[in-house]
Amino acid sequence: MDVERWRPEQVWIYRQPVDMRKSIDGLCAIVAMELDRNPADRSLYVFCNRARDKIKLLIWHRNGFWMLYKRLDQQRFHWPDWFSDESLSLSIAQLDQLLDGYNLNAMRPHRAITAAHII
Repeated sequence: MDVERWRPEQVWIYRQPVDMRKSIDGLCAIVAMELDRNPADRSLYVFCNRARDKIKLLIWHRNGFWMLYKRLDQQRFHWPDWFSDESLSLSIAQLDQLLDGYNLNAMRPHRAITAAHII
């Protein structure tokens, strides 16, 4: 199996909580209508429920969609909160951290400032 074929071109997380009863077609509709993106564009789309204990991943591979589902037993996913658009692009490393339970909100760098003058 060629692993590069499975590597997404981009990772997009959807900001709003999603009803986890949604199937592939329901998630594709969110990608197409609310994100104005093609769900079959080889990007990985990430969705979470309101309780943040369930997550679904959607990606197109060759001739159909894969949907992966993870349900946490006692813990919660730490959903990023530093974006105001409907989606946020993450790196593969950030996705791995999110799925492993890291709080990406706490890992934000200091905000940039511009010095008025140098002493």
